[in-house]
Amino acid sequence: MGGFFGTVCKAACVTDLFYGTDYNSHMGTKRGGMATYAKGKGFMRSIHNLESSYFRTKFEHELSKFEGNSGIGIISDTDPQPILINSHLGKFAIVTVARVNNLPELEQDLLASNMHFSEMSLSKTNQTELIALLIIQGKDFVDGIENVFRKIKGSCSMLILTEDGIIAARDQWGRTPIVIGKKDGAYAATSETNSFPNLGYQIEHYVGPGEIVRLRADGVEQMRKPNDKLQICSFLWVYYGFPNSCYEGKNVEDARYATGYKMAQQDSSEVDCACGIPDSGVGMALGYAHGMNVPYRRAISKYTPTWARSFTPVNQEMRSLVAKMKLIPNGAMMDGKRVLFCDDSIVRGTQLTDNVQELYDYGAKEIHMRIACPPIIHSCPFLGFTSSKSDLELMTRRLIQEFEGDHSKDLDKYSTPGTPQYERLVEEIRRRFNLTSLKFNTVDTLVDAIGLPKCKLCTHCFDGSSHF
Repeated sequence: MGGFFGTVCKAACVTDLFYGTDYNSHMGTKRGGMATYAKGKGFMRSIHNLESSYFRTKFEHELSKFEGNSGIGIISDTDPQPILINSHLGKFAIVTVARVNNLPELEQDLLASNMHFSEMSLSKTNQTELIALLIIQGKDFVDGIENVFRKIKGSCSMLILTEDGIIAARDQWGRTPIVIGKKDGAYAATSETNSFPNLGYQIEHYVGPGEIVRLRADGVEQMRKPNDKLQICSFLWVYYGFPNSCYEGKNVEDARYATGYKMAQQDSSEVDCACGIPDSGVGMALGYAHGMNVPYRRAISKYTPTWARSFTPVNQEMRSLVAKMKLIPNGAMMDGKRVLFCDDSIVRGTQLTDNVQELYDYGAKEIHMRIACPPIIHSCPFLGFTSSKSDLELMTRRLIQEFEGDHSKDLDKYSTPGTPQYERLVEEIRRRFNLTSLKFNTVDTLVDAIGLPKCKLCTHCFDGSSHF
């Protein structure tokens, strides 16, 4: 998906920028970049590949080259960023969290208008550069950003570092968050509010869908009012978000705990303990343990937080290796026990069979699996949700293909709890993984746990409900 951080300070900004950007590292694994602006010296930029190392190790040695009181940083799961532009709007640097589904068409339109692309990545157009070119078609920054909103199919949130502060613009449906923080002498904008506490910032404002604001060291100026309708990605609370992050005033860990507690209230299974698959299943498991009045046990521990997300690497063999090596079972917690495990989701399902057998090998008597979200039936057309290139990479769609001979048949029935199709799908997943029992959360319970109205959440990957 990706995450960004930007700050404008009365003092030097590089320390806040470096750590604030690093605190978005759980949002992506491909590229990292920073840019600063110093009056009289201009823009300074650096971009590094993060696929073989981590943001801190790539940038720490070169922090001394960054000067100035304002800067932006990015952890990108797409293209190298930031992009530097000189245009009739002035010089600026830009970072984006975006998915542009119609990039080839927009590329051809811009080339036909005598524009050119210089930031090629693996012989492909850099989508952040394309977004920058759409911006400079406007008479000013607001007009240019609205041009992006009109032209792209997908989503785009961005930070623009100018010679006069930072412009933050959230996707017109608010699918990805931007939050403004404040402390004495500085303002910051971030995708993840876990960037704020250790740097001394307090949450000041949740940028609305389509809202555009300009940050300066002494205040925030609204340049465009937010749109009325919001469709923020519900999967932020399920998986992507860091536990102490907040979106729209709703805390990630609170939502995960509530998910487990609410599911447990409807669960009559007899188990000896509840366990969370680190990291995103832990909060849910704590809630489940409370709701079922059973102990919480750490039957699986994560050895280090620096392992990459298990479904991010493109190579399936590497994904499986990462998934296995980062998690260490504790047989003493499972031997002879009926163990209930909580996890965020089942996407491809390629890793779970071996993992479940390993838990039995460590002595578990029964293995009950509880999933924080409903079955993922639809690929996400709005965000870089996974590296999947086809619906058939989803386990659910492969099973529907087996059942029906058509992976797109009766999707509404397969996504509706209580239907014969839904029950068949869940039972087949349970059978293939050799689980004692398997339950998925429902959309209604997930929405209730998050605490926002259904109309403000995007649940498209579960029920296909968003078609904007």
